[in-house]
Amino acid sequence: MKNVLLKKKWPMLVSSLLLIVLLVGLDQWTKAAVTKAIPLHESIVMIPGFFDLTNVRNTGAAFSMFAGMGMGFFIVLTIGAILAMIYYFIHTDDLRIEWCLALITAGAIGNLIDRATLGYVRDFFQFYIFGWPFAVFNIADVCVSVGFVLLVVFMIMDEWKEKREHAGLQQ
Repeated sequence: MKNVLLKKKWPMLVSSLLLIVLLVGLDQWTKAAVTKAIPLHESIVMIPGFFDLTNVRNTGAAFSMFAGMGMGFFIVLTIGAILAMIYYFIHTDDLRIEWCLALITAGAIGNLIDRATLGYVRDFFQFYIFGWPFAVFNIADVCVSVGFVLLVVFMIMDEWKEKREHAGLQQ
């Protein structure tokens, strides 16, 4: 039974691992490039009033939440989240969900590398929305955010589909 499951999941597992490696590599490369090119707390204006590259250090979680909680907290939290995603990946047959989990895992690993090696996360994308600065973020944050939003969308779509099918059966 386990061999059948492994054979069935093997192509998706390989493609997900490849996606994770590529995204973590892109994340780490962009962070290194920005850190080398832009002094800390400085910016390069890319699109005036809309988009800057800004070199900042984030000691918190997404959007600097929980800043000052300590690296141990974030490392344990991230490893727990990665283990939960691996468990969910193994127990789903939905390709869409597996890709979402791969995106989230790539982002979690990208920021975990920074936290474990530097004690902070390197952020650099700075957008302005109607003139107001949005939180500075990085490729790993994009992976987590896009993966999570798509995961929720797919789960809601599946729930609606199931309710429609159930309602159709009762008529």
